Amino acid sequence: MSLLKRIESARPAGAGDEKLPVPSGQQSGRDVQPEGGTGGPPVPAAPRLTSQLPARESFRDVKFRIQNRVIQDLDPKLDLTNQVEVRRQIEEIFSRVIDEEGLALTRAERVRMLEQITDEIIGLGPLEPLLRDDSVSEIMVNGPRQVYIERSGKLELTNVVFQNDDHVMRIIDRIIAPIGRRVDESSPMVDARLTDGSRVNAIIPPLSLVGPVITIRKFAASPFTTDDLIRFGTSTPDMFEFLRACVEARLNIFVSGGTGSGKTTTLNVLSSFIPNDERIVTIEDAAELQLRQEHVVTLESRPPNIEGKGAIPIRELVRNSLRMRPDRIVVGECRAGEALDMLQAMNTGHDGSLSTGHANTPRDMLARLETMVLMAGVDLPVRAIREQISSAVDLIVHQSRLKDGTRKIVNITEVQGMEGDTIVMQDVFVFEQTGVIDGRIQGRLKPTGIRPKFVEQFEAQGIHLPNNIFGFTF
Repeated sequence: MSLLKRIESARPAGAGDEKLPVPSGQQSGRDVQPEGGTGGPPVPAAPRLTSQLPARESFRDVKFRIQNRVIQDLDPKLDLTNQVEVRRQIEEIFSRVIDEEGLALTRAERVRMLEQITDEIIGLGPLEPLLRDDSVSEIMVNGPRQVYIERSGKLELTNVVFQNDDHVMRIIDRIIAPIGRRVDESSPMVDARLTDGSRVNAIIPPLSLVGPVITIRKFAASPFTTDDLIRFGTSTPDMFEFLRACVEARLNIFVSGGTGSGKTTTLNVLSSFIPNDERIVTIEDAAELQLRQEHVVTLESRPPNIEGKGAIPIRELVRNSLRMRPDRIVVGECRAGEALDMLQAMNTGHDGSLSTGHANTPRDMLARLETMVLMAGVDLPVRAIREQISSAVDLIVHQSRLKDGTRKIVNITEVQGMEGDTIVMQDVFVFEQTGVIDGRIQGRLKPTGIRPKFVEQFEAQGIHLPNNIFGFTF
């Protein structure tokens, strides 16, 4: 794809641009006669503008014009993946064009314009500064004129804007093209990922009435560690010591929680406890897990092509992974019928499997698993499904985003088995809220004093935990 096609040369859409004012009495820098005659001395011209941009042109208009000239002068055979050379050429052409245009920009305006033009050519345009900001955890583009971010768990409206709907669409195309995804009126929703693993969802008209919408869940270049989550207050050292033992003892674990509660981050940390000598198969809709072990096979589902064929859902990948001699199966998220295949895998020798699911409480996670198994299209009685779940799942780690924006593991719950038609559960750790001070939720993560039944598995495998982890000292 040529550079000219990559960034179309349409001007920004119409009204709404701030115009640089023309001071009264100034016309092309000449002296102006007063109204009502030619007598008397001429009125001196008003002082020139600081930036000396052409009259009635906004900074954005000038940037757009300079950008088009830079794109036209770039070598069409230039390899856009060689960013060092591309940046060098852009800077060289930009300086020449500015001189030819006779623009007397301030140093700050010059640097800002060059950065924005470079971002448009080799980056994601107006989103690049937000992607570079490590304090931003989520970016939400609601059409061309409204961009929100999440910072420290709170939403903020930014001053970032796009030119028009087409500009947003070009950025979406630039995100999804490298991974072979598509979005158009026949397929107006798409899940994708950035090169750094950040998760992207886009939805366009006619489904979206505000214009193209992009949601980017950012991930740190270096995955969070247990020390990071302890520092954030997500968990305590004792809880992670317990969870490490659970993973090493090959318990089957589900991480549950609401949207944006930090399930994937916690799953990533739990996955880091898997011994390095095991073969791990990860299965996701959009690959975002950042495992650091040596022997990891990453699988990604595939959406249907333009003819509606060729889709490979997560369920098929789970089934295929059983033929790949996995020591561990890690599914990024169970949403539908793949839950049945995961439960069957957990019940047929593939212990130590990990996954996540949306739920409000640990009990709700079990109810969701029942529903997802029924979505697989099998006609099983509810009791049989519950027996499968109680036999397969050992532990549920429930995470929540609290009202003050903090994310915490609020329950670590053991699945103990069946009593009649009910699955019996028991909290091992809970978050106890004690109050709110200056908008910050106060509380503590504490053990319940209950020793889980599977601790006997720890002892059999040589994993010894101190009794005080569970809240007692005898």
